[in-house]
Amino acid sequence: MQRILIIEDEEDMVLGLRKNLEWEGFEVVAASDGEAGLSRALTDSHDLILLDIMLPKLSGLDVCRRLRNRGVNTPVIMLTARGQEIDKVLGLEIGADDYVTKPFSIRELLARVRAILRRASIPDTESDVYRFGDVELNFGRHQARKQGQALELSPREFGMLRYFVQHRGETVTRDQLLDEVWGYDNFPLTRTVDNHIARLRQKIEENPSEPQHIITVHRIGYKFLG
Repeated sequence: MQRILIIEDEEDMVLGLRKNLEWEGFEVVAASDGEAGLSRALTDSHDLILLDIMLPKLSGLDVCRRLRNRGVNTPVIMLTARGQEIDKVLGLEIGADDYVTKPFSIRELLARVRAILRRASIPDTESDVYRFGDVELNFGRHQARKQGQALELSPREFGMLRYFVQHRGETVTRDQLLDEVWGYDNFPLTRTVDNHIARLRQKIEENPSEPQHIITVHRIGYKFLG
């Protein structure tokens, strides 16, 4: 049975989510503030986390950031009552997999939960190791090396590189990356891709201002040469 952690301080919201998720066959555990939720997420195993942004003691953004910094890759759907663009951008850039703005329909949320769990369960059938330039990627172990030295890449950066490798030599649009790496259909904040690309170039390119591997295709997206 797949296990979902709800980190939410609104009791009625937790009760409603628990009832519907358990009806769908999930095991549900909950925490009512950010500190308790972070502790549960770090000490117990979960298949997915539903994480409110506005929480007592520790915000949902801080919880997500600390989880990713500790190497916890459990999929996260952020719940927010605020529609400001900045919240969505921050949530994506610190490693959230999806977001839902309150009020939301339970059918929409369940569809997103199932989609993320389905993506997470797809086995990796490609070769584990890929080399380009002075970079070596081990997708199976989520490890990278540059000039023989360990290179720290986030799960999102590994996802982007995997997609680039699968489509090397092709022009890849920002929307493609959002759909395939972030899992968003027609998500409008494409500049979050550019921010991630800039950070990735800093890590893998010899001269990030004149990249040799991730090339910008003006007004379209990027091409990977490796």
